Amino acid sequence: MFGFRGQGSGLAVVAVLLGMSAAAYAGDERVLYASLGDTTRAPIGWVEFCVENPGECRGGGSEPRDIVMSQTAWRDLLRVNRWVNETIKPMTDMDHWGVIEKWSLPTDGYGDCEDYVLLKRKMLIDAGWPREALLITVVRDKKGEGHAVLTVKSDKGEFILDNQNENVVTWTETGYRFVKRQSQSDPNVWVSLGDGRPAAATASAR
Repeated sequence: MFGFRGQGSGLAVVAVLLGMSAAAYAGDERVLYASLGDTTRAPIGWVEFCVENPGECRGGGSEPRDIVMSQTAWRDLLRVNRWVNETIKPMTDMDHWGVIEKWSLPTDGYGDCEDYVLLKRKMLIDAGWPREALLITVVRDKKGEGHAVLTVKSDKGEFILDNQNENVVTWTETGYRFVKRQSQSDPNVWVSLGDGRPAAATASAR
C-alpha cells in the first residue's frame, strides 16, 4: 500500500478499479516542476462549479502534502486515468449544456477535459489520497489550445493525468505549456506557473 509523505497511512484501492491491468512503474528519478508564480484568477467555470458542489471545493489553509509514489500508488494512478478516459465520452460544453464553459462531474457519462479531471480527482480523494497532492492544472496543449489536466505531486516528481493520454507521464513529457494550477495550501487559490519553455502557439488558455 502507499501513504502520504511523512505519514504511514495506507489506502484501500477503489472497488471499481479492481481487476484492471497496470503498467510498469515509472522509475525513481524525481522531476521538478516549473516554478510557481503569483496568485492568479481561477479558470472560467471553477467558481460556478464550487457554488453547485461546495463539498468538492472545501478550502482553508492546509499543509502541502506529496504522495509517496510506491508501485501500488503508481498502478492506482494508471487505473484511475485509464478507467475515466475509457468510461467518459467526450462532449463539448456547448453540445452538453448549451454554454461555452461549464465545469461538472460527468455523472451522465459525458464531459470535456475539466470534467475528466474533476472525476479523477474525486475518485482519488474518495480513495484516501490527500487533496493537497491532487491539483487541477490549466495548460496549453500541443495545438496551443486551453486544456485541463490533473497534476499529482509525489516524492518522485509531478505526474499528469490527462484525458488525451492513457499513460501517466511527468509534466515535462506532455509537450504542454503549463499556465496555472491550484495551490497545494488551498484549492480555491490558483497560482501561475513559471513554465519558461516556448509555447507552441500563443492562444490563450481557457
